Amino acid sequence: MGMFKDVLKDSESLFLNEMALDVDYVPPIIKYRENQQQYIATCIKPLLQNRNGKNLFVTGKPGIGKTVAVKHLLDELNKETDDIKTIYINCWKKDTGFKIVNEICEIVGYKWVHNKGTDELLKEITNILNKNAAVIVLDEIDKLEDPEILYNLIEDINRKTVIIIANDEEFLGGLDPRIRSRLMAETLKFNPYNKEETKGILKQRISYAFSENVLENNAFNLIADKAHELEDIRTGLFLMKEAGLQAEAESSKKILLKHAQRAVEKLKDFKIKKSNDLDDE
Repeated sequence: MGMFKDVLKDSESLFLNEMALDVDYVPPIIKYRENQQQYIATCIKPLLQNRNGKNLFVTGKPGIGKTVAVKHLLDELNKETDDIKTIYINCWKKDTGFKIVNEICEIVGYKWVHNKGTDELLKEITNILNKNAAVIVLDEIDKLEDPEILYNLIEDINRKTVIIIANDEEFLGGLDPRIRSRLMAETLKFNPYNKEETKGILKQRISYAFSENVLENNAFNLIADKAHELEDIRTGLFLMKEAGLQAEAESSKKILLKHAQRAVEKLKDFKIKKSNDLDDE
């Protein structure tokens, strides 16, 4: 029976919480971004003193913690007060003014039945938000079809901090001068994690995602090295999840180097497919 001792039973899983490897997961502690979070907090803090907040442009390469740091701050703010509405919108998913306004309606609890246009809905949510204050985050704002809605939000909402997030640090300069002058945003640039920071973040996620001691060191090192090479934590999360699934498919009680290697190969295939899809467009 010894040959079967490292085989998973049907009811067993290597994962404690697979969602901890999801790109939208916000861990309880954000490592190595304390300074950036403190800076974001100083932009929001005036709202707690019945003053207007500062607007902020957050930039840096994909997969280096911009979104997770901002979302963590929103969670902290929600725990601290009910007087400030927090609104997070991903402009990749909500890429028009109407979709953004409709999403804000959902977040603030404004229900509408009859057909209303963007301007009418904007007036309704403005009335709601102006009763207190708001932090509005527009992530991946470079995917927005028309930034005009940004002008409306800045102009119409009295006490707010507007945070826009984009990978391209030149985005702000490309905005319409009317929007840029009213936004008056300070810039916060996120730099890539170094190798030790990359390992530290991925080890933190391991503790949330997997049962204890299931990920072999050589498998982890391969994954961490790849994430650091590409300067993208999301790559590391994908590889850890895929390696775990590869191991489970073999009913292995450990995630071994071969499982991590297969995950890296799948990543290459995924990137090639994505590149081909873009070429077809």
